[in-house]
Amino acid sequence: MKTPFKIEEEVAKVYTRKSFMIFQDELFNSLPNQARKLNVIGEVKTYGVTAYGKETPIYHVTLEGDEVHATYTCHMWGVYGILCRHILCVFGKKAKLNELPQHYDLDRWTINAENRIILHIPCFDDQARQGQDDPTIRKNKSMTQLYDIVKLASQSTEKYKHFIFALENIYKELLVMEEHVEYSQTVPINDDQILRSQVLSNFSQMLQDPPQMPTKGRPKSLRLKNPKETQITKKRYCSI
Repeated sequence: MKTPFKIEEEVAKVYTRKSFMIFQDELFNSLPNQARKLNVIGEVKTYGVTAYGKETPIYHVTLEGDEVHATYTCHMWGVYGILCRHILCVFGKKAKLNELPQHYDLDRWTINAENRIILHIPCFDDQARQGQDDPTIRKNKSMTQLYDIVKLASQSTEKYKHFIFALENIYKELLVMEEHVEYSQTVPINDDQILRSQVLSNFSQMLQDPPQMPTKGRPKSLRLKNPKETQITKKRYCSI
């Protein structure tokens, strides 16, 4: 840790190493700054943040009544999604926050970003019509529905046991369906599928390896080699 603020320790537990280092630099650089209250309108407070001993440049940070929602003039949060030193200066010296507010904790910077389920996936009209044929769309829809089912199953032991039992049955049924692949071969193929297969086959024929050219240089000699040239040399090993 580089600062005495507890918020640094809390962010270090959830952020990835690279994201935390960016946040840590901004937090450390907030120490040589001072925040002066400029005006108060109701529950809204406006601060001016400048470096110690300097009057300019001045950055304005506005805190709302709860003192966890801030507006700013440097716009680093809107660009990078990480709080800037000016907001952290006000949070650390005025608001006295010990942890990062939830609305400023973006999942994409945390160590659990890869485990997060994307619940809202944009789907256009063409994708909706072709959803039955696109494996990616089928997978996304299944993951979304399965996420809701898992949340319900985790509420009690009875629901969890029922979910596991049903999941095992579905898994066995899918394995049985996979064994009867020959059924799909008897399904008639339409003209679009035939045309698509022809295009793919023609394209694959075009993508061939380039013709092999002889390498430049002295051609291999056909002379008979001395037996000493072809004998295997003994490998040397370290005695230590």
